[in-house]
Amino acid sequence: MSSPVVEWLLEPDQPSVRAYALTDLLGRREDDPDVRAARSRIARVGWAHDMLRLQKPAGYWERREPKSLKEWFSFLYFPEYRTTIWRAVVLADLGMTSADPRIRKLAELIFRYKLQLSSPFNFFHEEVCAVGNVARTLTRFGYGDDRRVRMLFDWMLEDQRENGGWNCSPEAPGTLDGWEALAAFAAVPQAKRSARMDRAIARGAEFYLKRNLFREGRRYAPWFRFHYPTHYFYDVLVGLDVLTRLGFADDPRLRSALNILRDKRRRDGTWVIDRVHPDFGRGTKIDLHARRITPLILEEPGRPSKWITLTALRVLDRVERAQ
Repeated sequence: MSSPVVEWLLEPDQPSVRAYALTDLLGRREDDPDVRAARSRIARVGWAHDMLRLQKPAGYWERREPKSLKEWFSFLYFPEYRTTIWRAVVLADLGMTSADPRIRKLAELIFRYKLQLSSPFNFFHEEVCAVGNVARTLTRFGYGDDRRVRMLFDWMLEDQRENGGWNCSPEAPGTLDGWEALAAFAAVPQAKRSARMDRAIARGAEFYLKRNLFREGRRYAPWFRFHYPTHYFYDVLVGLDVLTRLGFADDPRLRSALNILRDKRRRDGTWVIDRVHPDFGRGTKIDLHARRITPLILEEPGRPSKWITLTALRVLDRVERAQ
């Protein structure tokens, strides 16, 4: 695959995008000198660098570590989108790992404050959005074999609903919004997935495919706009990325979602980032609390996006290879 768009993705300003374009679009190996060079620059140039330079020496982004039970409850997670765990999710997406000491400090904070049963706010009793995001992030950082991370995966296996999906509401059936568990499973190398995990993936994928990734009794406008960071929000591109990562790129029920993806491509071959979360565009339910949240912005909405374009091309490449 070679085109002006791919050349744009290979520019050195965002080495995360360059590294993924080299491996996922051009088929380069991880030990390729160009790939290794790009990965070595992720923490020094671009989005990851911009976040890491604001990190406190102890590993967090908040003003201080908690001094009271109330502060402990919110530490690392609130306010949403700009605090430590939200940034960790993005850093993992960008390819940062525990090879970097700053990531090790960050991961240790998550283990200490959010993955101890004695903690007043631990993720073993949380919603699937928090559990799935943390499991995916720590796995990508390189902690997938840690027993506490495996406990998160066990929790998600137990929490899968009868219809095959997941839901943040107890007792409620699965919903397309509950995508984080499948995304976490997609981060686990296939050789390390248990038979139980494979069954959960098959059931979860079927849940999405039966709904063509967007048919759930309503046409919710934000699902048809593309975003990054996605945080805990769903859209069609999120669904396509997860399902094709998991090996379902050849399923004909992706066709409608793929048509949406292709229709959103610009004449120059790129895709735009439509919104950043929280998405208050047309057709969105108004949330007064969310209006007070400051979004985490990597790329300006309404402009061609390297991250969205990279993700879209990865999806289309998986589909083409599966045919």
